[in-house]
Amino acid sequence: MNFGLIGAAGYIAPRHMKAVKETNNDLIVSFDKNDSVGVLDSYFPKANFFTEFEQFDRHIEKLKNNDIKLDFVSICSPNQFHDAHIRSAFRWGANAICEKPVVLNPWNLDNLINMEKEMNKKVYNILQLRYHPSIIKLKEKIESESKNKKYDVDLTYITPRGNWYYSSWKGDINKSGGIATNIGIHFFDVLQWIFGDLKDNIVNLHTHDRASGYLEFSKARVRWFLSIDKNLLPKIKEINAYRSIKLNGEEIEFSNVFHDLHTKSYQEILNGNGYSLKDCINSIELAYKIRNLKPVGLKGNYHPLSNKPLTTHPFKINQNNEN
Repeated sequence: MNFGLIGAAGYIAPRHMKAVKETNNDLIVSFDKNDSVGVLDSYFPKANFFTEFEQFDRHIEKLKNNDIKLDFVSICSPNQFHDAHIRSAFRWGANAICEKPVVLNPWNLDNLINMEKEMNKKVYNILQLRYHPSIIKLKEKIESESKNKKYDVDLTYITPRGNWYYSSWKGDINKSGGIATNIGIHFFDVLQWIFGDLKDNIVNLHTHDRASGYLEFSKARVRWFLSIDKNLLPKIKEINAYRSIKLNGEEIEFSNVFHDLHTKSYQEILNGNGYSLKDCINSIELAYKIRNLKPVGLKGNYHPLSNKPLTTHPFKINQNNEN
């Protein structure tokens, strides 16, 4: 099958290139406004590449005129462009494979679901944690035990980012959805997937470098903490990121097997078993609510890392140095 790729210079794009390659498909055209895409040589050196969307669009139309069709367009662009790029994929006659979050606002999902029906095309969302062996095992454990049992869960995810983050689209809450959406969306997805319907949602903190809160589901009480502050990484060993789920105090190991999950996602999509827009409704709605709730501060049953000192926003540091 023939693939197109939007967002070829981004952090996550190589995982999509690898997945296309490992599922024995061909990436024939790609786009990014930035031209640092030498990684293409490792996977698809013959793929056409454009830095202007209009040229990218024109090339795809030429391919169609020569009876070369795109079967899928993989979308790795900044979050605020996802729905527009999905609509473009439909217009080109292709299905879409989109990074999370598919959209930032729940009502945009309704529009895309309607378009799927009108154009007889599909949008598949990359919900790769649902394929992680430890997450699958945890879900099976919860389903095998009493329906009336409720678990206490601590979720911690620390993935350090440098000062570049704040100058990029990722540091703009209107473009990325902020910390909770940008790095937390796939965790919110699996929490609801495993523990059922949302009952309560409290946000303790939501700042430039961290977010934390309390969620109650049908089967769990969850304290969650997300951060890009490297100072919060555990000191026990050299690690680049820290992912932890504790269930009733017991650690669920799921730090490994992350890089191959995109390939697994693609395999399932190509077999007709990928996750649809309806599968991501709950996580999109939850992330939206978290983004718009007023933080209550350190009250109630908050995550223990929530009381760690905040770092100063780097833009404020620069302003102080200039004064």
